[in-house]
Amino acid sequence: MIYVDNAATTFPKPKEVYTQVLDCMKNYGANPGRSSHNLALKAETKVSEAREIVSNFFKVTNPFNIIFTCNATEGLNIGIKGVLKPGDHVISTVIEHNSVLRPLNSLSKKGVKVTLVGVDKYGQVNIANLKKEIKKNTKMIIINHASNVLGTIQYINSIGKLAKSEGILFMVDASQSAGTIDIDVCRDNIDLLAFPGHKGLLGPQGTGGLFIRSDIMLEPFKEGGTGSNSNSMNQPDFNPDRFESGTLNVPGIVGLSEGIKFIEKVGRRNIQNHEKQLIEYLLKELKKLDFIKIYGHTSYKNRCSVVSINIDTMESSNVGYLLNKKGIAVRTGYHCASLIHGIIGTIKWGTVRISPGYFNTFDDIESVIKALKEIYTGV
Repeated sequence: MIYVDNAATTFPKPKEVYTQVLDCMKNYGANPGRSSHNLALKAETKVSEAREIVSNFFKVTNPFNIIFTCNATEGLNIGIKGVLKPGDHVISTVIEHNSVLRPLNSLSKKGVKVTLVGVDKYGQVNIANLKKEIKKNTKMIIINHASNVLGTIQYINSIGKLAKSEGILFMVDASQSAGTIDIDVCRDNIDLLAFPGHKGLLGPQGTGGLFIRSDIMLEPFKEGGTGSNSNSMNQPDFNPDRFESGTLNVPGIVGLSEGIKFIEKVGRRNIQNHEKQLIEYLLKELKKLDFIKIYGHTSYKNRCSVVSINIDTMESSNVGYLLNKKGIAVRTGYHCASLIHGIIGTIKWGTVRISPGYFNTFDDIESVIKALKEIYTGV
């Protein structure tokens, strides 16, 4: 199977991830922060090490400002619902994932005012349009760093400067960028950064995190046992315990840590450059095929490793089915980003999404191109 569905989750993972996850489960899979025996202490040490590694990766100065979640969706919900209250105003965009759009839709029914700024046909947000929507009660701007449909990368540094100058919280959804695109929470003026562990960070599924700037006090998303202040019925008011109720996914967190170690060993820029070369080649070959419609930028400029296409009048789901029969794994449909399809004209069928990763090769891309040609000609 040629796997080019890395925007959904990376596969395969580095071998070190598999090795360390299994080692954790077999040799010290105890509950961290709850007991004083050796296994629990080792588990706690590994979690602490992972928190340091994640913090360093995003240039976070205080590791306790990183909380572990089960995915980016949980992190986004914690940030969105922990900040916004009835009467507040929030600005986001039509290119967001449903993990932003659905919480905002829910809050809009409870008195939160929501503005969704449009994008151009390439998926780019006009920062001047963002600025025009700022009101006296604007509390937050939420931006998808890189689109999971078009691959378009937003200028988060410029948006972060705007938000800071206006005294507005800036939240970034790094689901498609964390691990391959440089993110510095201080330089980019990011107040809240949600990221998955299982995509560009090369960790296991069921992992992710949220960076919360020190001076932001969010309402906890859930409450329960934390191993701290256990004689009190009140939820701890300090990070990370305030947001980490219940037993952590220690094997997953260990795997996430190993994924980031692998990125640092290979070099984030080297990974990004490899994916760039694959996408450049893919786009160059696709542009030769008049039966292929490419959505978004037709070059790698301002694009992550995501390409959405369609074949003439074929349903995207049928293309995906035929590719699967040829041993190629892609994603088809709407990609949990409902509003952008009205702008790019794909409401009827969605798109076929091809998302190469670090472990893909040029031969893989050749096979994808060959298969698309065969599908079109009925071979």
